[in-house]
Amino acid sequence: MKTLKKILSILVLIFVIVSCKKDPVTAPQSNREPTPYYVRLTDAPALYQAVYVDIQGVEITGNGGANVMLNVNPGIYNLLDFSNGIDTLIATGSLYVDNVQQIRLILGPNNSVVVNNVSYPLKTPSAQQSGLKLQVHQDLQPGVAYYVLLDFDASLSIVEHGNGDYSLKPVIRTIQTALSGSIKGKIVPSGVFATVLATSGPNSYSTIVNANGEFVIAGLPAGTYTIVITPATPYNPITLNNVVVTVGGSTNVGNLNI
Repeated sequence: MKTLKKILSILVLIFVIVSCKKDPVTAPQSNREPTPYYVRLTDAPALYQAVYVDIQGVEITGNGGANVMLNVNPGIYNLLDFSNGIDTLIATGSLYVDNVQQIRLILGPNNSVVVNNVSYPLKTPSAQQSGLKLQVHQDLQPGVAYYVLLDFDASLSIVEHGNGDYSLKPVIRTIQTALSGSIKGKIVPSGVFATVLATSGPNSYSTIVNANGEFVIAGLPAGTYTIVITPATPYNPITLNNVVVTVGGSTNVGNLNI
């Protein structure tokens, strides 16, 4: 009887240990086409000789709380170099989300303003600790390239204190724009290798179908395209004329019988 009790005790202990272990969390894999994303910087004119901001990072928050650090061009930018319609690219990346909810602009410590040939440091405590959080709420189409323009109002962003110090409390407006469109479709039956060529004037763009017969040609400038689908033998090519692509749109040519 004692032996049976010991065996039961050991089995209960093993069950408790196994039950307490947590299964590893696996990040969900997305089959979504990537969305090319660009962040550019511009400025409204201001009555200063120079306004330098130290940009070190750009983070995107998408739907579901997904965070993506973009590839940034770090450095100290003089905002006044990018006014009156001039802008500059500061970050790029590929997103796998349906919506951009927030952009976090991370600044370094080397921010300053030049007034009457004298350079004053700009205090930016909140920006250094957690970054400047900009609300965006931009819907994205798979395969369509987008950019957001950060319109930095230097005149309203600099606060002069009575003791001669200056601080940076950024006032930034976000302007969201799509850059291109895409074409997608599917050949039937699936499982047949095929190339897809989209042509508009002198420009051509190509891809291949996946195992399900689906295809997407992304990053297309707006225009009218001719689509030629060339499957493996014994199937015959298909030609689609006058396929219209709009900026920010994804043109679906549907299921195509080969």
